[in-house]
Amino acid sequence: MYLIIALLSVFALPSGIKAQDSSGSRVPSVKIRSVAGVIVNTADLSTDNTPVIVSFWATWCKPCIQELQTYHGLYESWQQKYGATLIAVSIDDSRNASKVAPFVRSRNWTFPVLLDVNQEFKRAMNVNNVPHTFVIMNGKVVFSHSAYSPGDEDELEELLKKLTGKEG
Repeated sequence: MYLIIALLSVFALPSGIKAQDSSGSRVPSVKIRSVAGVIVNTADLSTDNTPVIVSFWATWCKPCIQELQTYHGLYESWQQKYGATLIAVSIDDSRNASKVAPFVRSRNWTFPVLLDVNQEFKRAMNVNNVPHTFVIMNGKVVFSHSAYSPGDEDELEELLKKLTGKEG
């Protein structure tokens, strides 16, 4: 009898455990500011059928800068081919937030940059490490990727092709 109960509990456990997956979840509503000082509700970042790439980063994070510099080189093409928007969300704290706008200007980044100085949006999106990239469509997360390695942008572009049905 004990053996049957033990076996049942072993087989029943895995079905109750699920990996935390943000794919398909709704984007939480958090109010943060753009570098221009405009308040943005994160739930409104993607409300239509166009992909929005959200990249969490920090000025002190070298892989983040490499990723965003790469995305910057592809951004105009992604906008034209797939209608994609890129939004960079800085997690720099209040002591470093004043450095973000000059940092962005010095790199000529043309995509919107938001400041998550209290890291509320970061926590709401379950971001543990930066860089962390999400793709959002219709208010839902459809892709999540942590870290950056050269070539990740190719995977992202393939996803944009698939999501939009456009070959580019």
